Order: sequence, then C-alpha cells, then structure tokens
Amino acid sequence: MMCCCAFSSHSKMGSSPAPFPDIGKKAKDLLNKDYIFDQKFTLTMLSATGTEFVATGLQKDDLFFGDISTLYKGQNTIVDLKIDSHSSVSTKVTVKNLMPSAKAVISFKIPDHKSGKLDVQYVHPHATLNSSIGLNPTPLLDLSATIGSQTVSLGGEVGFDTASSSLTKYNAGISFNKPDFSAALMLEDKGESLRATYVHTVNPTTSVGAELIRRFTNHANSFTIGSSYSVDPFTTVKTRLSNNGKAGMVVQREWRPKSLITLSAEYDSKAVNSSPRVGLALALKP
Repeated sequence: MMCCCAFSSHSKMGSSPAPFPDIGKKAKDLLNKDYIFDQKFTLTMLSATGTEFVATGLQKDDLFFGDISTLYKGQNTIVDLKIDSHSSVSTKVTVKNLMPSAKAVISFKIPDHKSGKLDVQYVHPHATLNSSIGLNPTPLLDLSATIGSQTVSLGGEVGFDTASSSLTKYNAGISFNKPDFSAALMLEDKGESLRATYVHTVNPTTSVGAELIRRFTNHANSFTIGSSYSVDPFTTVKTRLSNNGKAGMVVQREWRPKSLITLSAEYDSKAVNSSPRVGLALALKP
C-alpha cells in the first residue's frame, strides 16, 4: 500500500546520508507517485526457490507495451532479466559487498550495444558516493556525493559527455529530515532553477507537502501542494493541486496482502473542452 510517511532505506548504515537522487524524494513521492493516467497491470509470482517472476502490461492511448522479468536474489548477487514487447532484452546484475560498504551494478540491453553501464555506490557513516560510466568508447560519466547524516545532508552531482567534452548537468542540494517533516532545497538545471520542497506528517494517517520552483531564465514560479490520508489500514487517498490549474486524486486499496488497485484522475481547469484524465493500475501478488 502507498506509504508517504517512511524515508527510503538505502543502507544498513542507519546514520549515513541518503544518495543525492534521494534528496527531496519524500516530496516527490507524495506529489507524483502512483499518479498514473493509463491502464497498467502487474502480476508478480514467487517460485519455491525464491526467484521472482513479474509480468507487466501497459496500455497508453492506443498503444500497448508489455514485459516479462525474472529476479533472482543470491546472498550477495541480484540478477534481473527483462524481455519486453519490442524484443529487447535488458539485464542488470547487482553485486553487493564488492568491498566493505560498496556495491556495483552492471546493466545492458540487447540489441543496443551502446547501452552498457557500470554503477558503483560506496556508503560511509558520513558520506555516500555514486558513480556511473557508460561501457562504450565515448561514455557518459555521472558522479554524485552527499555528506552529513540522515538528519542533515549536503550534496551535488555532475555529468560529463566524453564525446563532446561538455558537462551535461550539475546540480546541488541540501536536505533536513526529522521524524515528522522533511525539507529540501535544490539548485537544478545547471543553476537555472531553484526547487524547494517540504513534507509534514500531521499524524500517523495524514501527511501534507508542497513544492515551489523558481526558474531564473524567465522569472517564472510554479508550485504544487498535495496530501495523503489513510482512510483505514488498507485504503489511502492522495490529492494534489498545481498553480497551472490541474487537480489530481489517487485512491489506492490493498484488497488482499500485497495486491493493490489504484485509481487516478486529473482535471485541467484550463482545458475546459477536454475530459479529465483517468488511470487504473492493478497489481497482483498471489
């Protein structure tokens, strides 16, 4: 079932700061997670050996996409193999404890011979480092780091394209987390925009949050506010409203353990001649 009140667990080292991509994640989940306006079906099954099989189907307008994946978890290795409806085969191999507090992920897609990528994460009690490099002659390089703790962390990321010898991105952020609230400030888009987010847990069943974005290039501001309310242990209702006139709602019901049905809707007050967008997602796990 949806849960916007729990912070992501990224490491066994509870005092370590979250990876840079997780700065502001709690607000992103509150305002965006489970808002799907297509039709999606997911079936997950476990074998006696613990191997996980997942079949996913997604209908978007008049197009249908599907994939079948197999997930095997060993003591220190995770192998994820996926075949989609376009006959592409994606493989991801995760090796944990490659060295103390480090893990590596190798991923590639067939037949795209340029899709190979190596990701390495190192976690220290007061720092988290992530690096990524494409496995091709002119790779993209990404590096991010955070320092601090789970309460206060400061971080940044940079991307470099070796083919053009240019920076593809550079962002920075700071976050402050407590059991009942989370705040983050991000300098994004190569310094061209500033994003501020805040989430507050009012009580065990209710959370509210907001996001404000300031774009320096055109001096434009945008904001989104949202909420999450647990009607009962099995039903959650989320709402959001943006200054662009769009209002959305999500209702999610856990009708059996780990099996969810999610209904999403969004109305655009500026598109009076258009029908509201509606989506349905069904996730089954026998």
